[in-house]
Amino acid sequence: MPIEILMPALSPTMTEGNLVKWHKREGDTVKAGDVLAEIETDKATMEVEAVDEGKVGKIIIPEGTENVKVNEVIGLLLEEGEEASALTNMKVEKAPAPVEVAKAPEKKPDLKVVTPEAPAGSRIFATPLARRIAEEKNLSLFSISGSGPRGRIVRADVEFANVSSVIAAPSVSLSGYEPEYEVIAPSSIRKVIAKRLVEAKSTIPHFYVSIDCQIDALLKAREQINARADGAYKLSVNDFIIKACGLTLKRIPEANASWVNDQIYQYTSADVAVAVSIEGGLITPVVRHAEVKGLAEISKEMKDLAARAREGKLKPEEFQGGTFSLSNMGMYGVKDFSAIINPPQACILAIGAGERRPVVQKDGTLTAATVMTCTLSVDHRVVDGALGAHFLKAFKDLIENPVMMIL
Repeated sequence: MPIEILMPALSPTMTEGNLVKWHKREGDTVKAGDVLAEIETDKATMEVEAVDEGKVGKIIIPEGTENVKVNEVIGLLLEEGEEASALTNMKVEKAPAPVEVAKAPEKKPDLKVVTPEAPAGSRIFATPLARRIAEEKNLSLFSISGSGPRGRIVRADVEFANVSSVIAAPSVSLSGYEPEYEVIAPSSIRKVIAKRLVEAKSTIPHFYVSIDCQIDALLKAREQINARADGAYKLSVNDFIIKACGLTLKRIPEANASWVNDQIYQYTSADVAVAVSIEGGLITPVVRHAEVKGLAEISKEMKDLAARAREGKLKPEEFQGGTFSLSNMGMYGVKDFSAIINPPQACILAIGAGERRPVVQKDGTLTAATVMTCTLSVDHRVVDGALGAHFLKAFKDLIENPVMMIL
């Protein structure tokens, strides 16, 4: 019996997506792990791999189709030795389309809404849902840039335009002169980043705690380990920091938590999400169980995750579900900064550059040391000041005594 290829759920909140492209055609042989299609969600465009082997018998949903519901049948796969005649009596039921209920016209306030008019004869490509939301929010589709296939306006475009119209302040030119500018349509991932950051800063009570860590011992340990590795691996400072975060979260589990539905979820494993810069934005691949992994294992895993992140080949489970975030801008020479929490997590640690600074030692002598400033951003609903300080002290102890990470 033919195997149904279903529209996958690529994130916990996904209910529908766009089928951007088929990588296999009818009659093509498929092996487990082969890329079948590209699916676009409100977060990114991702590849979907086959889990069964066989031959593509029929493509039901053509590429370029928008708003395909999760678990809807998009194609049929013939098992090995199965003839195409098996498709004849195969009945595929599509998920029922949502029925729109007519609403009584709402009484609107006496406001005159001025929106740009579309040029005569022009045509706007938008999904029905996007059109309905735009109408409800008094937004002109002509003024919205589409991020869907072939520039089609989708729901996320309208929602982002509505948020932008609320938070954007009117531009006022005191001199009467307005400089020339170019309007750049943001990518889908940039829109999602913008939406999540506005949500985070608007709903999470941030506060920040900073500490300086001397990393001379860490740099020496890294040099010695790499010299003995014979090229098998090459540890970075960031690998030590990931390991230190994992061990610190194990020692202070209260910081390894989230605020969800007025409750605190405290996690049992330290899944450290590490910010990686990619074209058009950021993504946070997750090093899971960082508290129990060795430095060499963390190094290899992080290099693989970062490389595939920049190629757009990460699986959803590889960049979702972290319990703590880490953002390192030391390689750019940034001395210190404060990062925005990645909801629903309660903490994110911002790492600055290691630089030579004068330091007064415990015996009163003045020496030069390599110092790295670390700033912890915390959700005050979950982590208070004392707990944040306790976390940074434990983290500092590990960074300044890297041999403790090997035990």
